Amino acid sequence: MNENNLDFSSADVSRAVPDEAALQHAQASLIPALPAVGLGFEDVKKHMLDDISPGFTGSSRCPNYYAYTTGAVTDAALFADWLAATYDQNVHSHLPQETVATTVEATTLSLLQQLLSLKESHFPGRIFTTGATASNLLGIALGREFVVAEAGRRNSLPSPTSVAKLGLIEACLRAGVQDIQVLATLPHSSLYKAASVLGIGRDSIVLLPLSEDEPWKFDLDALAENLSRSGVKTIISISAGEVASGRFATNGTEMARIRTLADQYGAWIHVDGAFGLQALVLPRTEEYSALNDGVAGLHLADSITGDAHKLLNVPYDCGFFFTRHSELQPTVFGNPGAAYLSTSGTSSSIPSPLNLGLENSRRFRALPVYASLLAYGRIWYRSLLERQIALARRVASYIVDSTVYELLPGNDLTKVYMVVLFRARSESLNAQLVSLLNASKRIHISGLPWKGRPAARIAVGTWRVDVDRDYGMIVEALESASLVR
Repeated sequence: MNENNLDFSSADVSRAVPDEAALQHAQASLIPALPAVGLGFEDVKKHMLDDISPGFTGSSRCPNYYAYTTGAVTDAALFADWLAATYDQNVHSHLPQETVATTVEATTLSLLQQLLSLKESHFPGRIFTTGATASNLLGIALGREFVVAEAGRRNSLPSPTSVAKLGLIEACLRAGVQDIQVLATLPHSSLYKAASVLGIGRDSIVLLPLSEDEPWKFDLDALAENLSRSGVKTIISISAGEVASGRFATNGTEMARIRTLADQYGAWIHVDGAFGLQALVLPRTEEYSALNDGVAGLHLADSITGDAHKLLNVPYDCGFFFTRHSELQPTVFGNPGAAYLSTSGTSSSIPSPLNLGLENSRRFRALPVYASLLAYGRIWYRSLLERQIALARRVASYIVDSTVYELLPGNDLTKVYMVVLFRARSESLNAQLVSLLNASKRIHISGLPWKGRPAARIAVGTWRVDVDRDYGMIVEALESASLVR
């Protein structure tokens, strides 16, 4: 892939983050007072390119930004994003006599399901979102609606106990639901946000780790016990790619058992696949067997979260959401009584997105995804992920062989995905490890706690990855940091 022709910035692309001088200049150059007479486009353009943009991270432009799983923007996606802004479609209502925008979105979601081998017949409900946080909110909202309504059905009530219609308290009272719990292992923080926003409460999230050594895995016996609690309805949240370690919460056999338990107790299964869903594109080989197992059975979920700006290398912000229960989307997210939002009267299999998710005002997020999927295809995306995994595993292998560092949560390289979690064996070195590795500005990683101690994480998400080049740069930084005692 060639460097794009729309790249005008003077920022140093070799730096993962700007140096202090660039940051200070960018901050000092900001104009805090609104001018009475505008400065003009050319002057503002120069200001943005020469003063402001050098103060941005290199998360998309530099191949060695590893602090977050941030995909660089492909050339096709960049062009399509410019086109989306140029035409500025509000993709809220399906109006096929006026615009093709909603048809493009529906087609793109179908292409995405083809890439991930998630059948449209299994997940007819689908929509683009702002990201995994919004998608997780959709999943928990639909799960809340489902479990309370299902409780009412199982109690043979004469009318539906819909949270969307009655409100959470009244619906739960009628259905005999005393509490709603969310069962998880090591969930992303956005799950807590969703529980808070939706009135379920952060304290309703119950963690059921299999063991101290594998806290990302579900204790299925504890899951069954919690599901059987009288008067308590359950949403099960499964992390397909835990944020710190990249590990997967389930395998195919475990997913099948969870599905059986969910059906028995009227529970909802939500999968947060923001980090790991892309593993569905990998070939089924011995090399990737642990990752194949981690995404096996995900089609059994009721809803799935994904992040296109991570996995597909399209611009922020772009997430996606799939559900088996498309009939619940307009129940929960419908816009009744807004005449100005009326949609085409012609029959269509494409529902209006404003009735499927949170936003009525929606950017044309589908267009960069459509362009990138068509420009590069299934094989390129599979190859991209294989290169990302190859770099992560090569770095992990170096750490395993090192006397200075230790790989977390264990030394099994077959379980390493696109994230490398590690720490220094020396407590004094470990305390300053992240700052030492980031000091050169040539690579940039993140720090986070693991089992109560500081750890460092390298997250490989960019299409610009070059295994040999990037491995050399990472090892150089690791060896330089190891000299500090």
